Amino acid sequence: MIDSHAHLDFADFDTDRGQLLQQMHRSGISNVIIPSVSEAQWDNQISIALQHNCFYALGIHPWHCEEASKTTLATLRQMLQKYAGKQGLVAVGECGLDKLHKSNFATQMILFEGQIALAKEFDLPLIIHAVRAHEDVLRCLNNQDVRRKGVIHGFYGGPQLAAQYVKLGYKLGVGGLLLNDNAPKLQQTVAELPLESFILETDSPAMTPKNSLNSRNTPLILPEVLQKMADLQKKSTVLVSEQMFYNVAQLFDL
Repeated sequence: MIDSHAHLDFADFDTDRGQLLQQMHRSGISNVIIPSVSEAQWDNQISIALQHNCFYALGIHPWHCEEASKTTLATLRQMLQKYAGKQGLVAVGECGLDKLHKSNFATQMILFEGQIALAKEFDLPLIIHAVRAHEDVLRCLNNQDVRRKGVIHGFYGGPQLAAQYVKLGYKLGVGGLLLNDNAPKLQQTVAELPLESFILETDSPAMTPKNSLNSRNTPLILPEVLQKMADLQKKSTVLVSEQMFYNVAQLFDL
């Protein structure tokens, strides 16, 4: 298994990061993709990813758009130019649109469109955060057709919305939300769409399943997500595990 989205560079993991990665390897989780959230975090994030032989993505999260300056996109381009093709860098992101967040939506849109353009320039897939803004995200993706596509991270919608993204060539990132009893739309999506549509993720340390005894989410919940996916698809965990590994390896060219 590979966790396609876990913020292991966050301070939440500073006390036990190495130990957690050892536990992950023992649990069959061979690697993780660490996405960015802000410019201020990039150097530390890259350092941690390289230290632990993890994959990573560079980008600006919509929650952090207000921190961006007029030079942020140019700096991101320089970073992508520096690290593209080198060990670890696999995507642009986490980027996207979030209408539930207080940051200025016009600023979010400028930075999202700028990051789509950078993904196109450097031929990298996108890791996309989309909350209450799917029409806008779909329009942006249709307007700027990138070759490598990407993933809609933390997907929680129904089959109809899911099918629109899949038709464009995007994968759906599924994690701990699938384990919640109050996620019937997502469970229906996982039950009905082909396995080729999904990749596994956790969004650690966030998106902890409601039945979890821990407040901090970790990639160690991936076997539970995998089992739930297998149950909904009425397929074996081995088959689902192999397909999820293939999907993430193909998408990010791992």
